[in-house]
Amino acid sequence: MPSALPIARDRITKFTNCRILKGDQLVEQDLWVSSGSGKIVRSQEAFYENLAVPDETINLGGRIISPGLIDVQLNGAFGFNFSQIPDDPLTYAKTLRQVNKSLIETGVTSYLPTLTSESQYVYKNKALPHLGPSGTLRHASEGSESLGAHCEGPFINPTKNGIHKVDNISYAMTFKDLEAMYGAEYINPTLDPLDGSLRPPVIKKITAAPERGNMIDLISEITGRGIIYSIGHTEATYEEASAAVAAGATMITHLFNAMRPLHHRNPGVFGVLGIAESLPRPYFGIIADGIHLHPTSIKIAFNSHPDGFILVTDAMHLVGCPDGVYDWTNGERFIKNGTRLTLAGTDGKIAGSCLTLIECVSNFLNWSGASIPQALKAVTSTPAAMLGLSGVKGSLESDADADLVIINEGIAEFGEKVLTIDQVWKFGTKVFDRSE
Repeated sequence: MPSALPIARDRITKFTNCRILKGDQLVEQDLWVSSGSGKIVRSQEAFYENLAVPDETINLGGRIISPGLIDVQLNGAFGFNFSQIPDDPLTYAKTLRQVNKSLIETGVTSYLPTLTSESQYVYKNKALPHLGPSGTLRHASEGSESLGAHCEGPFINPTKNGIHKVDNISYAMTFKDLEAMYGAEYINPTLDPLDGSLRPPVIKKITAAPERGNMIDLISEITGRGIIYSIGHTEATYEEASAAVAAGATMITHLFNAMRPLHHRNPGVFGVLGIAESLPRPYFGIIADGIHLHPTSIKIAFNSHPDGFILVTDAMHLVGCPDGVYDWTNGERFIKNGTRLTLAGTDGKIAGSCLTLIECVSNFLNWSGASIPQALKAVTSTPAAMLGLSGVKGSLESDADADLVIINEGIAEFGEKVLTIDQVWKFGTKVFDRSE
């Protein structure tokens, strides 16, 4: 991929002749951004009250401006797995920085680096020290931004482990069990040594099976620390999933996959999308790669609760890599064939996906009949709302972070709709341009 472009600082850029994502519509409207503040500018106030004029005006020729894409389940990319532990921690940090610079060129400006079920040692001493929220002192040149770690396990059901190592799976009876597994310093808020403010936990989301151990009683302790509890890798019945939602669960990890299937007498986890209005319906992740789910299943899920629908890649580290056979852990190997990733030596057991988030959006468009704004909301404002970041991420409203993607709308060989990323802007600075 082309390298990141040189950074221009403290510049006001005006985009014109464009369609910007506003709710369920694409609106013909100019957009101003500042590389100094890293925010979207209140253009009327800047022009009429402060007499500001843009340093540059860019005519987009009718192309779409969307907020930067947000992937809330990403296991790795470009050959690097976030659960992969090198001997030298400096190597981990260096490789992670390079992944962030490559990832942003796919349109993903923010994400949750996701760890599968690992040992205490890996969580506390190797991975979590590097995967916390990137914070406020970031520069556009650093690429895609972590919004906090997603620990997918190890408190899951061993009967729904997927490719998670069964030996690492555990259960929790008290919150101290969670602290012992992840590290108290990574699951609790901490004091900033510079200004004494309270910093959010490194962990932003935990996927766990509510029926295991004493997990349902622990959900409120998890969410009380600002961490999202997501139901996943579970045998939960409808009643158990409903109890988890009542306790504070607000997300479902890759709906339909690694969970008890829908049954007409007990709809399982899927049933909470139709839960009584006395409880909030949770958000849910969908992998739109054509392998994890049938397109009709995706359409049914979307129609059941469109405001909770979030597209995720669940991509493994082989996204962006050529097809072939790759080493995994404990002598296991992955087979990559296009966007399909399977575990060698099995009957085609799915091992995560290998596609980009904008490809998920295009697939969803073609399979569902949804509009472009509806599809883009599933990777922008909806995940931002799930993360508690509405108005900061996933938005083109004034004062939101100026994370933008310029999208071209096209038609493929067989008539499918295709959205492609032409440019990416991070904090009001252009970091990728496909034409350069």
